[in-house]
Amino acid sequence: MDFHESMDAKELLFELTAHITGNIEFGASLEAISSGTASPPPEGARFDMSSEGTVEGPKLKGKVYTIDYVNVRADGRTDLHIHGRIELADGGTVALSAEGIAAPDPTGILQVRQTWTLRSNSPANAWMNSTLVWVSGTVDPATGEIRLKGYRA
Repeated sequence: MDFHESMDAKELLFELTAHITGNIEFGASLEAISSGTASPPPEGARFDMSSEGTVEGPKLKGKVYTIDYVNVRADGRTDLHIHGRIELADGGTVALSAEGIAAPDPTGILQVRQTWTLRSNSPANAWMNSTLVWVSGTVDPATGEIRLKGYRA
């Protein structure tokens, strides 16, 4: 059973569609590394990537804003450290933090696996304070498109 099959048995909380809106480089070129014209340095290549998008689902609906402190390792794996917020359609705001990894498949699309922690002080959203969210999906480096699904762990 693969990751997606095991997630089918869990409760879907949301589907996220977003785009990378900014990138800060620290001495290595993301474009060069993504295209294969350069390799990450032995210590890895650091990037701060911002994104904006939407979450739609039975438990969460609204706009999402994140910053991902990315480290592309020399072996090609990408370590993710994400912080952000979800501005809910009902007016609430939720803090999110996440850890994860991404690795390119044979087509160059990044396959993403993350765990999210959500926080809210609103009584209506108290359920999320004790919920770990498993997230899987893809990032297309060529277009900057992010597509994820989040499940209650």
